[in-house]
Amino acid sequence: MKSYRKELWFEVPSRRGFINITPQVEECLKESGIKEGLVLVNAMHITASVFINDDEPGLHHDYDVWLEKIAPHEPISQYHHNRTGEDNADAHLKRQIMGREVVVAVTNGRLDFGPWEQIFYGEFDGRRRKRVLVKIIGE
Repeated sequence: MKSYRKELWFEVPSRRGFINITPQVEECLKESGIKEGLVLVNAMHITASVFINDDEPGLHHDYDVWLEKIAPHEPISQYHHNRTGEDNADAHLKRQIMGREVVVAVTNGRLDFGPWEQIFYGEFDGRRRKRVLVKIIGE
């Protein structure tokens, strides 16, 4: 069995944002040479997420609005976590909702997706560099 590891780095200029990282993950798969196996993609920061869904701008807008309703950024005083001097408690909650990682099957050297599926990096406390781990195992 072969193993491959790579870190992808992102810096979202705004507080929140979604980036389709499918092309970067596909490039990692190509570099790995693995034809059958699994790909793990996970956010290595507790205020960011990796998830699978459709690459449709209306849906991304809906996610942003929905998440802000569930865990609004302001007032920052509503969160105990922010009493530490932070202002990102909402980002931790949003990450929990959207998830830490995804696992995708690899078949015949390709990501084995369903219709419309793509991999996204979700940022909820941006404006600084953060990384995503891509780990691929298989033959």
